[in-house]
Amino acid sequence: MNRTVSPLMIALLAGVAWAGEKPGGGTSVTIYSSAAPGAIPPEMYRPTPGAAYSYAYQYRQPGVVPGFGIVRVDRPITLGGAVSEVKFTDVAALIDPTTVSFTCLTDPGTVVLEQNYQFDLVSNEKLLERFIDREVTATVIRGDHSETITGVLLSSSPGGLILKTRDGLELVNGYSGLSFASLPEGLITRPTLVWKVKSPAPGSQTARVSYETQGMTWWADYNLLYADGKDENSGTLTVGAWVSILNQSGASYGDATLKLVAGEVNRAPRGQNEQFLGMARSSTARDDGGVAGFQEKSFFEYHLYTLGRPSTLPDNSTKQIELFPTAANVPCTKVIVYDGFGGEWWWGGTDPYTDAGPGTPTKKDVDVYVKFRNDAASGMGMPLPAGRIRMSKVDPADGGVEFIGEDVIRHTPKDEDVLVKVGKAFDLVGERVVKNFEVDWDRRTMTETIEVKVRNHKAQPVKVLVQERMYRWTGWKIAEKSHDYTKVDSRRVHFPLALKPGEEGVVTYTVVYSW
Repeated sequence: MNRTVSPLMIALLAGVAWAGEKPGGGTSVTIYSSAAPGAIPPEMYRPTPGAAYSYAYQYRQPGVVPGFGIVRVDRPITLGGAVSEVKFTDVAALIDPTTVSFTCLTDPGTVVLEQNYQFDLVSNEKLLERFIDREVTATVIRGDHSETITGVLLSSSPGGLILKTRDGLELVNGYSGLSFASLPEGLITRPTLVWKVKSPAPGSQTARVSYETQGMTWWADYNLLYADGKDENSGTLTVGAWVSILNQSGASYGDATLKLVAGEVNRAPRGQNEQFLGMARSSTARDDGGVAGFQEKSFFEYHLYTLGRPSTLPDNSTKQIELFPTAANVPCTKVIVYDGFGGEWWWGGTDPYTDAGPGTPTKKDVDVYVKFRNDAASGMGMPLPAGRIRMSKVDPADGGVEFIGEDVIRHTPKDEDVLVKVGKAFDLVGERVVKNFEVDWDRRTMTETIEVKVRNHKAQPVKVLVQERMYRWTGWKIAEKSHDYTKVDSRRVHFPLALKPGEEGVVTYTVVYSW
């Protein structure tokens, strides 16, 4: 089972404890994400009142945090002899101990001989189990006062305790508190990484430690403000971009160098419990301070975003940081598409689809998209990590910003188009009808005539793309048509329609399939 080390909460202890010493170096956190944009449920990154935080609870949960982080931390250590014990205490519950790397920066001859990861954390059940046949003190309420009972613990169960006292056996069913002389050996309050270190130079050294932690992820959030253009099919956008970083690794990272990797990094299969669903209270912070924002660069086949200032990532929190400065007046096109057949059904058989009916009801909804170019000429031109796009528009009546739709995008390089599905047009209605269908088995052909109508109930003219799908077979040609069309791919064509206010446009065509 993978576990994750908590970086900045790490206390390095060696030989004689040096609990008062401060860290001697910095911390760097690189976060990788496999989160589908918009797929993180809101309860993962907003406060959950009354939820209890428990490492033991986390261990039992299947993982849902789709990402991981690589932590690098420089720390002073004190070695008491040729072979010393070094403890990283306060580590989080989600370290993968097999990924730990130790390097002594001040003496390359210092090496790790053994590593143990201790995560047998103290709990009520474990504490009572370890104190069987040992003395405990129970506080019980009797009437209007409390009493203490001291005795050897013989049994512990949900029904109560059995204590052996000087006067005999005492059954304690309801107690308000228990007192123990000490913490039993082997139980710890926090997960701990213990190393046996060999060094030719005992004394003060500086170690660099790196490891992988689960329970961390990030994604991009884009806020687009749409403004009308010169006609119904044009407009401009104000584009703001933020990254949201979710930290449920069981550790806090203070003043860390923060890096985010965008791209599909291949990972070997993991077990079910490699990650966890933390049910602790969480907080959300928004960080737009400082002049040094993210710097982007190509890194292998991915893109690396490095924040130019230190940042603190508290445990059980979501932080938002501006990804790039807001881009204003980005030209965009409102693309209105009527796809009467829809994309929900597609014939995938080894023979042509020869039934007269399409196999699925046609629809009347007309879809609305907004498309813009991610290039420098449009005021953009930066690689866009996968994320959720929320689009809004200003209501001129009161200046309020109203939500009009959202979508997700995959990782999008610069100089590519971004297409955002916003919703369905209220004042446009489509209708698709099969007017004629014939099968000639001798000639191995099918002939189908389609009529598509789109009605514009707007007070303004509008351009609509009628999208038709040649779903019956791969071999086809359009024999007759009422409008010119563009062949999009091997199965789709687009008929453009320009509709005046109140006008109904009609597209008819005849397609011949052959096999």
